Amino acid sequence: MADQSPPNAFRPGMEVLGQERAGFTDLYHRVLTMPVGGLLLLLAATYLGINVIFGLLYVVVPGSITNARPGSFLDAFFFSVQTLSTVGFGNKAPRGLYADSVVTLEAFVGLINIAVTTGLVFARVSRPTARVLFSRVAIVTVFDGVPTLMFRAANQRGNQVLEAQVMVNVARQVTTAEGHTMRAFFDLPVVRARSPLFLLSWTIMHRLDAASPLYGQTAESMRTEGADIIVVLSGVDETFAQRIHTRHVYSADQILWDKQFVDILSFKPDGKRSIDYRKFHDVRDPGETPTH
Repeated sequence: MADQSPPNAFRPGMEVLGQERAGFTDLYHRVLTMPVGGLLLLLAATYLGINVIFGLLYVVVPGSITNARPGSFLDAFFFSVQTLSTVGFGNKAPRGLYADSVVTLEAFVGLINIAVTTGLVFARVSRPTARVLFSRVAIVTVFDGVPTLMFRAANQRGNQVLEAQVMVNVARQVTTAEGHTMRAFFDLPVVRARSPLFLLSWTIMHRLDAASPLYGQTAESMRTEGADIIVVLSGVDETFAQRIHTRHVYSADQILWDKQFVDILSFKPDGKRSIDYRKFHDVRDPGETPTH
């Protein structure tokens, strides 16, 4: 239930000290998780780098390429581009055993480069991702006579997420009987943890009753303990037929007490339901008259 994570373990920008990096053995994971722009730049830099290296190898031995200007790196570079991509325009060709050997090596490197690039791009593009919008704040309000923690989630895609389920935990600093301070995790059971389908909006609720780890907590006590509400939502994307997941964290400062969410569901005069995501993050005081 507990670990030694620092108070801001789930907040961006945290400094991590003393952790060994995996280096080359974890390169595949790093490449898959980097931004798309970074991935394209890496692939482009690798492609250009390979051609630069082989271009220099061709220049080392003058006369290795027919119809190439003597000592011209540009001619050798573009010949390498043709060889690596198997284009072969026909105006340049290798000459001699040395050039044939370098071409053979470059063709092999080109096959590996194409295979790796194809695999990386396919894995990145085909990987199913969740597009779930969480309300910017969570609230604590009285619901059905019991103080209740609430926050909203919305499916930003037009498809359905089947067998959706949510898990909520609180992470906070606790002090043991021996005086040790550590980061502890506690389950927060929700009113409805599973939904057969997640299409539009879902208000997730946890009752702050006597059985709740948050029972008796206040806004000030949660700030003092550095409490974070950790949300993990998962389900099966009907388009990809694969499981997707997403997570969100609410810090103590993002939990508003004695507030209510503004209604986003209404009915038109013709009886049709209407959902207004422009009010998705809005809150109001309990006694305030709702506006539509």
